[in-house]
Parts: sequence; structure tokens; C-alpha cells
Amino acid sequence: MRQQTFADEAFERYRKPTRREQFLEQMETVIPWQELCAVIEPYYPKPEGAGRPPVGLERMLRIHFLQHWFNLSDPAMEEALYDSRAMRRFVGIDLGREPVPDETTILKFRHLLEAHNLGQRLFELISQYLQEKGLKVSTGTIVDATIISAPSSTKNRDKQRDPEMHQTRKGNQWYFGMKAHIGVDSKSRMIHAVAATAANVHDSQVLPDLLHGEETRVWGDSAYSGQGEVIRACAPQALDFTNHKGCRNRPLTRQDRARNRTKSRVRARVEHPFHVLKRIFGFVKVCYRGLDKNANRLFTACGLVNLYLARRHLLRQAVG
Repeated sequence: MRQQTFADEAFERYRKPTRREQFLEQMETVIPWQELCAVIEPYYPKPEGAGRPPVGLERMLRIHFLQHWFNLSDPAMEEALYDSRAMRRFVGIDLGREPVPDETTILKFRHLLEAHNLGQRLFELISQYLQEKGLKVSTGTIVDATIISAPSSTKNRDKQRDPEMHQTRKGNQWYFGMKAHIGVDSKSRMIHAVAATAANVHDSQVLPDLLHGEETRVWGDSAYSGQGEVIRACAPQALDFTNHKGCRNRPLTRQDRARNRTKSRVRARVEHPFHVLKRIFGFVKVCYRGLDKNANRLFTACGLVNLYLARRHLLRQAVG
């Protein structure tokens, strides 16, 4: 499916593989394509009559993942496929025989995933796949949240901001958008729980959705301070290792600050998935209007973050 053309072989003697090509080759190897396609296949359109058959399911899923990795809109994705040979090779498109799927086809596939909440299904399947490969969820969970910005301008057709997004204050600065809440395994750094809320929802309110119940330790920043009863209700064996929080009339003691520094050495591991999500994949702003659409993207993106973090482990298994 991804074979080189005669032009590639004969006229580019001194060509060097780019980092993009190397990355896509890694993803080609580590992603369980058949299992992921099987989740979507019951909802995917079937060929009917003498009309034009739908584009192959795996091909559309590859294009969908490219959008997440390179933070591309539907029109930009179509342009990128015409422009980038590495992307065409990953998808399996030969421009000498067929055109690139247009932006409307890409849009309809994304709407299909959103309508059936398949982003969460893909995330769960990827988590199960990684556990089968030896990356099991341990008894420690780190919880945290990050703000995903949304456009605050009212210069649009409705003359208003997205009603499902809200503003919140962090430090001395105000932000408008949504929050991505995650529960991360303390050993493997894999994301095992995801939740999406408006930005004004406090981090601690989503804590029960981020625990799997088998924890013996739970780490979190000071936003989760005082949630010991909630932690014990969700995970009876868990110890509360969230950071202490000081206040005006009761500042932190030297011992409290020392304990917080010790806890933060473990808690800092939650920043690794956030780094991949926001800095490498570019998910720093919402792409769509409405919380459900962006939540569907968040679930898929977190599944791809797990595959990215586990790629070396999976590649060693594939070679072995």
C-alpha cells in the first residue's frame, strides 16, 4: 500500500529521510490499525448501488490521525496531502492514480466519530492494547488539569462567544475555554482517564472520574488539597499525596514546603503527557465550537499521546 514510485527510486539519489517520515514510520508500526478500524466499521457507510464507493476506512482513519499529530484543519489537511509526499505515503495515496479525499469527506468522517462518541472508544481500545503489550496501570495515579483556550471574540455570525466555554482565573490572568482533566499512571506516564469540562469547573470536582479505584497513592497539586474523603471513597486503599495548600492566616510551614517538593518529584510526571498534547501535537486551542466535539478530539488525542509515549517500548517488541 505504501510503495515507492519509480520517480522516488530513480531521481532522488541523495534524498535524506526527514523527521516527519521517521515519525510516521514509527506510528505505522505501533498503531493497531485493524483493531481500531473494527470499532468504527459498524458505523461506516457501506457501498450501495452504482454510486461512488466510500473512501477506505483505514485510509480515513490515517488522515484523521494526521490531523491530530500536525494540528491541521480539514482544508489544511487536504492541502497538506497534496503538498507532502510523506503524508501521502503514510495514507497510501498515489496522485498518478487517484486524488486526495477532499475537505468535505474529511469533515464527514470527523462528524461520524463525533456522532457516535468513537473518540472515547478509540482511547479505551488503545489503553487496552497497551496493557496487553505490558504497559499495565499500576497502583499510583497522578491527577491534573490544563486549560485549552477558545476564541473570546464576538466577531462571528452569532455575535457571541461559545456558550459551552467559560472563563476562569489562574493567578492574575483570565482564560476562556475548556479544561482537559487527566489521570496518569505514576510509573508508565500513560493516561488512563480523561474528562473534558468548561474552564470554570474546579479541578477537584472531576477527581472521582480520574481514579480507577485500585490506587494505593494519589498525587496532585494544591487544587486537590482537602479531597482525602473523596479519594478514600473512590479508592479505599489510597493514600492522599496531594500537595498542601497554604492560606493567608495559615501559611505553609517549612516542613509542609519540603513535603510538597518531595511529592512534586513524582507529580511532575503528569507534565510529560501535557507536553506531548499541547507542544508536540499543538492542542493549545479548541478547534471546534461546542464541548462535545472538542471532548471527542481530546479522547482521540490522549490515545495518540499514549502511543507516542510508548512508541519505543512497542518498537522494541516489534523488532524482537
